[in-house]
Amino acid sequence: MPTTPLTPQITTPFDPFQEPRREDCPWCGSRNLRARLRAPDPLRHRSGTFAVDACRDCAHVFQNPRLSAEGLAFFHRDFYERHLEQFTAGVLPAQEIRRRHRDTAWRLSALREPESWLDVGTGHALFPEAAREFFPYTSFDGLDPTARVEQALLEGRVEEAHRGYLTTPGTADRLRARYDVVSMFHHLEHAPDPRAELRAALAVLRRGGHLVVEVADPRCWFAALLGKWWLPYGQPRHLHLVPPANLCVELERLGCTILVTDRRSPHVPYDLSAAVALSLVHAGPAVQLAVTPVLALASAVDRVCAPLFRRSRFSNAYRVVARKER
Repeated sequence: MPTTPLTPQITTPFDPFQEPRREDCPWCGSRNLRARLRAPDPLRHRSGTFAVDACRDCAHVFQNPRLSAEGLAFFHRDFYERHLEQFTAGVLPAQEIRRRHRDTAWRLSALREPESWLDVGTGHALFPEAAREFFPYTSFDGLDPTARVEQALLEGRVEEAHRGYLTTPGTADRLRARYDVVSMFHHLEHAPDPRAELRAALAVLRRGGHLVVEVADPRCWFAALLGKWWLPYGQPRHLHLVPPANLCVELERLGCTILVTDRRSPHVPYDLSAAVALSLVHAGPAVQLAVTPVLALASAVDRVCAPLFRRSRFSNAYRVVARKER
C-alpha cells in the first residue's frame, strides 16, 4: 500500500514514531521480561507490528518499544479518534456507554458532595454529564490529550477544559490542590509515565480528596485466551497495563489510603464480540455479512455471562478509590 503523510511506515530501525526498545521494566526495573504479544494497528492497514512485553517479577505489561511523542500525537489526531469511535460504537452502543457512566456515578455517590472534580482522559466528557445527576452542586472540569475536551466545553459538559496530560509541563502546577476528586477512567493505559501521572493527580487533589482510577486488568484470563484480539491491549495507543497490586502499593507509597478495590462493576461485557469485530476490520463486505451471526452470538455470550465473568478472573477491568492523606 503506498505511503502517505497520514500513513507512516512503522518498520524501520530508526522510526521517529517509536522510542528505542528498553531492556528493563518501566515499573520495577527488572530485566526479567518476556514477550507477551505482537499486534498490528487494527484500524489503518499500516505495515509493521507493535510489541507488548510483560515483567516476570511485577507483572507490569507495557508497549516495547514505546510510541514516541510524535507517535502519540499522531495516534491522537482527530481522524484516528473518529475511526476508533466508529469501531467502538459497533461493539458497545452509545446507550450502553451512558448506562455504564450513570452506574459508575451512582456507585461513587457515596463520596461526600465534592465542590470540584477533574475528570482526566475525559474524551467527550460523557462521565461528567452523567455524574451531574448525582452531584448537582459539583463543578466538573475535564482534561484530555485530544480536542474532544474542547468540544465538550463548548457543549456545556464541563466548566473548564484542559488539553494534554497531567504531566504536561505546567498543568499540575496550575491546578495544584484545586480539586476534591480526580477521576481517571481508562486513562493510565495511555499515559507515557503512569507513575508520574499518579503523582500529578495527587498534586492537584486537596488533602482528604479522593482519587478514582479505573484501568484494564492485564491479569484478565481473556488476555491470555484472546491474545492480540483482546481489545484492552489497545495497540498502538495503550502504553501500560498496571496490575491491581502494583497500583495499590504505589498509591499507598504516595500517602493514600485505599478505600475501595472493585473488580466487578468495572467489567465491560465486550471481550468476545470485540475480538470477532477486530478480526473482521479488514474483511470484505461479503465476509462481514457471513460472520454477522457469529458476532451476534459472541455479543450475546458477553452479556449473558457478564455476571459470572465479573466474579472471576475473566473480569477485564478494576477500579480503585483512594483518599489522599498527605
